[in-house]
Amino acid sequence: MTKTDTSERGLERLICTALTGHPCDPPPPGGMRERPAIYGAGWIGGDPSDYDREYCVDLAQLAAFLRETQPTAAEALDLGRDGPTRRKFLARLQGEISKRGAIDVLRHGIEHGSHHLDLFYGTPSPGNVKAQAHHAANRFSVTRQLRYSRDETQRALDLGLFINGLPVATFELKNSLTKQTVEDAIQQYKRDRNPREKLFEFGRCVVHFAVDEHEVRFCTHLQGKASWFLPFNLGWNDGAGNPPNPNGLKTDYLWKRILTRDGLTDILENYAQVIKPKDERTGKKKAVQIWPRFHQLDVVRKLLADVRGHGAGRRYLIQHSAGSGKSNSIAWLAHQLIGLAQDEAPVFDSIIVVTDRRILDQQIRDTIKQFAQVSATVGHAEHSGDLRRFIAEGKKIIISTVQKFPIILDDIGSAHRGRRFAIIIDEAHSSQGGRTSAKMSMVLSEAGTEEDDETIEDKIIRIMETKKMLPNASYFAFTATPKNKTLEIFGEAYSEGGQIKHRPFHSYTMKQAIQEGFILDVLKSYTPINSYYRLVKTVQGDPEYDTKRAQKKLRRYVESHDYAIRLKAEIMVDHFHEQVIGLNKIGGQARAMVVTSGIRHAIQYFHAIRSYLQERKSPYQAIVAFSGEHEVGGVTVTEASLNGFPSNQIADHIREDPYRFLICADKFQTGYDEPLLHTMYVDKALSGIKAVQTLSRLNRAHPQKHDVFVLDFMNDTDTIEAAFADYYRTTILSAETDPNKLHDLKADLDGYQVYAPEMVDELVERYLGGADRDKLDPILDACVATYREQLDEDGQVDFKGKAKAFTRTYAFLGSILPYTVAEWEKLSIFLNFLVPKLPAPVDEDLAKGILEAIDMDSYRVEKQAAMKIALPDADAEIEPVPTSGGGRGLEPELDRLSNIIRSFNDQFGNIPWTNTDRVHRLITQEIPAQVLADRAFQNAKKNSDRQNARIEHDKALTRVMIALMKDDTELFKQFSDNESFHRWLTDKVFGLTYE
Repeated sequence: MTKTDTSERGLERLICTALTGHPCDPPPPGGMRERPAIYGAGWIGGDPSDYDREYCVDLAQLAAFLRETQPTAAEALDLGRDGPTRRKFLARLQGEISKRGAIDVLRHGIEHGSHHLDLFYGTPSPGNVKAQAHHAANRFSVTRQLRYSRDETQRALDLGLFINGLPVATFELKNSLTKQTVEDAIQQYKRDRNPREKLFEFGRCVVHFAVDEHEVRFCTHLQGKASWFLPFNLGWNDGAGNPPNPNGLKTDYLWKRILTRDGLTDILENYAQVIKPKDERTGKKKAVQIWPRFHQLDVVRKLLADVRGHGAGRRYLIQHSAGSGKSNSIAWLAHQLIGLAQDEAPVFDSIIVVTDRRILDQQIRDTIKQFAQVSATVGHAEHSGDLRRFIAEGKKIIISTVQKFPIILDDIGSAHRGRRFAIIIDEAHSSQGGRTSAKMSMVLSEAGTEEDDETIEDKIIRIMETKKMLPNASYFAFTATPKNKTLEIFGEAYSEGGQIKHRPFHSYTMKQAIQEGFILDVLKSYTPINSYYRLVKTVQGDPEYDTKRAQKKLRRYVESHDYAIRLKAEIMVDHFHEQVIGLNKIGGQARAMVVTSGIRHAIQYFHAIRSYLQERKSPYQAIVAFSGEHEVGGVTVTEASLNGFPSNQIADHIREDPYRFLICADKFQTGYDEPLLHTMYVDKALSGIKAVQTLSRLNRAHPQKHDVFVLDFMNDTDTIEAAFADYYRTTILSAETDPNKLHDLKADLDGYQVYAPEMVDELVERYLGGADRDKLDPILDACVATYREQLDEDGQVDFKGKAKAFTRTYAFLGSILPYTVAEWEKLSIFLNFLVPKLPAPVDEDLAKGILEAIDMDSYRVEKQAAMKIALPDADAEIEPVPTSGGGRGLEPELDRLSNIIRSFNDQFGNIPWTNTDRVHRLITQEIPAQVLADRAFQNAKKNSDRQNARIEHDKALTRVMIALMKDDTELFKQFSDNESFHRWLTDKVFGLTYE
């Protein structure tokens, strides 16, 4: 009775049978194996005895390929026998692979003596019979139990994959039924496969797979214990792993779908590459071999298939998590869209990539350069006119920044009408909708041409048409955090429960990226820090102020107070030294980011952190990042003047010692990719997408990075959880924006009679007719006069709010509605001119002067327990674009200063003293008096410097506090247990006694 083979060898046989049609059993010792002629998926069963361990080639397969495709060269090389001619060729081949890597050698072949030898024939163009014959002659072979080493004590590899005799992939297989998993396969590579072996040197094999029946992992560079294996899984339930397979093993997609002859050829031609990024400061290059992750391969192939089937004119939203390799996905997509054809004609004339990331420019250039079959060039449209010039020159890929794109479009006119475009948008948000989208459409569409005999109505229709998404362009929008506008413009519509919803074309979720280890979970060690402060009134009377405004001003005042900044800076620096550097995070290379609420805040932190680092005699330094110039104490400062080096070197310097703290005011909070960032100190209110983007700066993976820290001085866990919940899994738009809201808004605006319909028509006619500015203002000024004189404050608030809502909603809906309404377009033009001229309702600041009437009596912070914020495991539905506007002005709530301070202290003070009067007297009078009476402190104060005096003071204070322990247990407990109170009291008493 034959039993099921549940061993590793059973899995070997299964894979080989799928590839070749037979199990490829190795021959018995000393025996010959019969070679079946039947091929399964076009692969050949290799014989381990044909493998030459010295030169790392399967001699039988190499010789057979060369004899069939290049017989003259094969004969001259004397491949049939072991002699000096063959050895010279094999040595040359081995040297070229060592120098250039297997990918380049397979793509371009080698020169040897008087011969050019092709070692692989790529995908043939349609109708090229000779190329098709050569392509069919490629020999894909799989060898079981491959003995790779001259050292006979080394175990054999489970499988080796070869193309024309050259090794391209290795396999270690495990089976959980024998109590071994993919992790054991990884450890076998790290522990038992010597990276100095020729087969395992960098670039010789394209990829190394660790596989069991549940998971696939891969590595492109074996480095012993430092080898980094990444998942290559389909994903399951928006997370890691693979779905159940009713027809076989969960992982059989690897050999049935990915490693087919066509599939592997596609990867070698269009994805696998060796790049050599240059360190801008050192100028050194380090080669990195790339194999696509599954989601990257999957999204590009699915996008190409859809475009091949439908041609130009569709929209695609790709929701891929931060850290998922969007740059490579975009580069691979861009270069393959160039060569895409329908009926032998290119689908697109040009590919336009809109991005904020400079790195993409070089990445796309490097990618294009490696693929020989693509002759297109890349241009960076940085200045006006570049885009038109690049298209005229035949450049196929044009890259522009988000900021410059609308300016460029304004300048181009109608030079590109009738062409077909692929527009790839990197990190698509609402900035790509509305007016920018309309400008882009006008420039790239045929409707961008004015005719001399156009009527005003014709012009209105033309403008409305240019707002539409172009029928001759395809849009590919990549983002990790899609907003409602992004989903509605680019997402895939579907019906559910009678409601039209929108979802991404393809998603690789934050949940999956975290579970697979591509990014780290930034919410795993989230530590909120509560601030407590007590304010006192410093004026005689008890004036009234607006409560809400006063509370905001007081919070801003205390959190930006120099003492508060200094205290928080000390906590950050101490935490970094003790919990980050002290625990050897990222092998001692960890960096920290300090997120501040503005430029003044950032500069305060820069000085406080720098000062405290010097006091601690720390070897580390801080860098500050903000835009423009700022005046501090009458002196104008910039990043460069504070840091001592140019702004464009900040990203490079933070990777080098002594720099460890990056203090940011908005800069580096989005799109910044630095794996050495380990800890973030947040002192800025964050919510929504901004919170996700900011905290996600920490999530980039590094081989030695196993966790991250967030210390948050400003936000609570509920706010952060709500922000991340929308983007943990696939984000769906719950409903479409209702265009009927525009009818409602227009009716409400018309009802205020600020303008008459004929005034709207007159202004639009004059504007579109090119009238001078002074012909528009009289109409607008008449409307402003009506607004001022005939509407009360509530009416003004409501009208202006609804006017803004109308223009905002129409700018968005105009690009996606299948119909046009001329009255909406005209009113939108009119209101875009009118709204900026409408004065805001007089809004007196009824909290003015409150900061001059108060002082800060105490400030302390208290670290809460570190916690893991758990996110809901379900697709998030976000609401459509809000179409409401207007409202009523809020009445100020006036209250006396003493009540405002009491309320503020109740909310934020919360110092747990039972006898506050006695505690105040002890801290301000009795304790300082006892410390001042200490003989050692007196001597140090009189005869030594401040630093030594501080040392003696701290010892004296400790003695005084111990003496108080019996009578004032509450105060002693705070002094000994509460780190921030200990620091505050020590500083306070030293200030009172030394000064």
